[in-house]
Amino acid sequence: MTSYASSDSSRSEIERLARRRAGAKMGWYVHAFVYVLVNLGLVAISAANGRNWAMYPLMGWGLGLLIHGAVVWFVAPGGGFYDRLVERERRALGGRDRG
Repeated sequence: MTSYASSDSSRSEIERLARRRAGAKMGWYVHAFVYVLVNLGLVAISAANGRNWAMYPLMGWGLGLLIHGAVVWFVAPGGGFYDRLVERERRALGGRDRG
């Protein structure tokens, strides 16, 4: 009976983590979509005025998008890098399955 409760709890934890990761990735996709649309508009306005100022918001916001992507895809819980760091810390502390 205990293993059944444990199984249900691990399934709900997996579901929670999966939804959290999916939400973070969806947030990045929305961010990228808005970035592309807004910056296309800024480039068009910049080109119509004969000036090249649109590259500044493009680069600044692009850096923010890059950092957001790095956090979502590499550093967030459930990401490969994060999991490797947690496992390394577990080994350093002398335990395998401690949370």
